[in-house]
Amino acid sequence: MSSLCRLLRRTLSTATSATATDSTKAKSFCKEIYKERNLEQLVEKFKIASVDEDFRTKPSVYKEAVRRLAAARKFNYVEEILEDQKQYKDIYKEGFNAHLISLYGSAGMFDNARKVFDEMLERKCAQTVVSFNALLGACVNSKKFDEAEGLFKGLSKELEIEPDLVSYNTVLKAFCEMGSMDSAVTLLDEVEKKGLESDLITFNTLLHGFYAKGRFVDGERIWEQMKEKNVEPDVRSYNAKLLGLTLEKRMEDAVKVVEEMKSKGIQLDTFSYSTLIRGFVNDGDLKKAKHWYHEIGRSDCKRDKLTLEGLIPFALQKGDFMFAYGICKDVLCSKLLVQNALIQSVVDALAKESRIEAAKELVNLGDAHHTYSYKLNLPSI
Repeated sequence: MSSLCRLLRRTLSTATSATATDSTKAKSFCKEIYKERNLEQLVEKFKIASVDEDFRTKPSVYKEAVRRLAAARKFNYVEEILEDQKQYKDIYKEGFNAHLISLYGSAGMFDNARKVFDEMLERKCAQTVVSFNALLGACVNSKKFDEAEGLFKGLSKELEIEPDLVSYNTVLKAFCEMGSMDSAVTLLDEVEKKGLESDLITFNTLLHGFYAKGRFVDGERIWEQMKEKNVEPDVRSYNAKLLGLTLEKRMEDAVKVVEEMKSKGIQLDTFSYSTLIRGFVNDGDLKKAKHWYHEIGRSDCKRDKLTLEGLIPFALQKGDFMFAYGICKDVLCSKLLVQNALIQSVVDALAKESRIEAAKELVNLGDAHHTYSYKLNLPSI
């Protein structure tokens, strides 16, 4: 558990003093907020609920509310519910401030996050590596990658804060996102010189950075360093390698990596399957792309939109209209949404091939879709 999580739990926890009634009331507030569809009403309910001390110990409801408001680009509403928190006594505790900073960061509102951090001094609230890391994280989550290094070096020196491994990992992510891989390696060397032990997050960040940028050889070098440090790779590590191999069009090697994962008991996830499917699509191999599509169906993983939006036209291009039909049927029988035009193209192709019943079925399924109203039309032949 990170130092931020530990401090946040200590700061927010009132379990020893909260009564069963208080807990029930907080749960009721959470339930109301989770099910509220009207965002303006959500904000009002959130502010009312925040008066309850036990409610303020529920980080998950804060995270979900901010996520929904930010997704709707209602950043004024995000600001409204988070600024409202400053009236409570928790604001004099570092963990609560770090939580607000992180929430602003998750909404991409770095200026607001920085404001909360700076105000801590006015409240005589301690600024340690915990709130410093929250600010660094907010910077990276807000995609202010070019500002992360200056913040890391300048602010830590100004406040006499000793960065820890979380700090270094956050800046590593910024470098990798910018494609500044040489700077990332230099920072890794600094981690070693500081006597800090690189962890799985460190290596996974670098692996994805190198493999995704097409620097496969450098990625392999980082993989070897990870093995030397006795850090066991997880599904994210292998996914990064899969991505690197598919970008190199080394699909046989990619399949061998999957076999290695299975032999080590590492379950493939949606990213694993999607990477393989996209790799075989780019390699022009429909048979193997179909195989891995069906493998997703046999697993507990969900299909992802971007992969399907590449697979459907590929199936049409290869003349496998019934496979394209099957994919569309899977989509229309689920909550997954793809472009209307994509499914219409399959309806058109089926009709042209005189597969009228299959085309009609997709049109009917589109009309009956419970999440999105598809506008599909059966062409006149």
